[in-house]
Amino acid sequence: MSMNEIYIEENKSILEAMKQLDKSARKILFVHKDGRLKASLTDGDIRRWILKKGNLQLPVKNAANYHPIYLFEQQAGMAMHTMKKYHIDAVPIVESNYTIKRVVFANDSVKDHRLFAKKIPVVIMAGGLGTRLSPYTNILPKPLIPIGDYPIAEHIINCFCTYGCDQFYMIVNYKRNMIKAYFDELEKNYQLDFITEEKALGTGGGISLLKGKINDTFILTNCDILIDDDLTKAYEQHIVSGNKITMICSLKNFTIPYGVVNMGEDGTIASMQEKPSLSFFTNTGCYFVEPEVTETLKYNEPVDFPKIIERYMEEGKRIGIYPIGEEAWLDMGQLDELEKMRARLGC
Repeated sequence: MSMNEIYIEENKSILEAMKQLDKSARKILFVHKDGRLKASLTDGDIRRWILKKGNLQLPVKNAANYHPIYLFEQQAGMAMHTMKKYHIDAVPIVESNYTIKRVVFANDSVKDHRLFAKKIPVVIMAGGLGTRLSPYTNILPKPLIPIGDYPIAEHIINCFCTYGCDQFYMIVNYKRNMIKAYFDELEKNYQLDFITEEKALGTGGGISLLKGKINDTFILTNCDILIDDDLTKAYEQHIVSGNKITMICSLKNFTIPYGVVNMGEDGTIASMQEKPSLSFFTNTGCYFVEPEVTETLKYNEPVDFPKIIERYMEEGKRIGIYPIGEEAWLDMGQLDELEKMRARLGC
């Protein structure tokens, strides 16, 4: 990894920093001026800025930490102790004039993450027709579409198992016997219960069938996505904030491939932008949910989960978001995205 991947200048925008964090395997950038350490900027700093409704176009200095932990070369042997003491993942080693010489990381295996503080049940919505993946789904149900050696649903389960999850519920409908047959043949180190829809219940109605089965915070996820981020932080934010639902949201950047013209009131050109970029936070289809949401639904009544969220918002209930970078969301809901997911996972 080139050190330039984790260095950023003060005048760069927070949006540019997010993109840079996505490209880097690390979750921290070091703000510098002429190579000298000025500040640090983590994904957590950016997340807090976003949650305060901060403008992503502003310079990184607005969100950065200008009191970073650092060590001089003669103190480099204390790097691991320092990171443990301050609960940080990286520490820069600097010269006497604060020029950054190198960065020591707590763990080069950046995909490692903690377990959830408690075992959290996971509900996988797997009852849809998967029409956007036709013709594959004319033969196989979407949860069994292979990504390398395993179907997507098994990838999802294996991912959550690394957090310590061992109780899974899969809501099934279309080609459900094929799904059940596949998982029944596996040697599993987790419990998987199937919840059968007898009619289409939308993306939210199926969880009404879980009444009385889940009594604590649970994860609700689509059966065609993977989140490549540390969800223990999302869980902690969900609990601390007192959210009824926390939606995992991914930044998406779109570049309009044309020059955009804004017209004035008198028919003149007010302004022009050449191939402007637009940024949005999008719903990934993964949520942390409180059990009362399940209990308040009408049993076996069709409803989409976004409608449930809108209803809770109208009632003044707290609905939160947990923002992640663009590259942290892997989606296979459409054919082109399916191929991108396979490429990302090396399949």
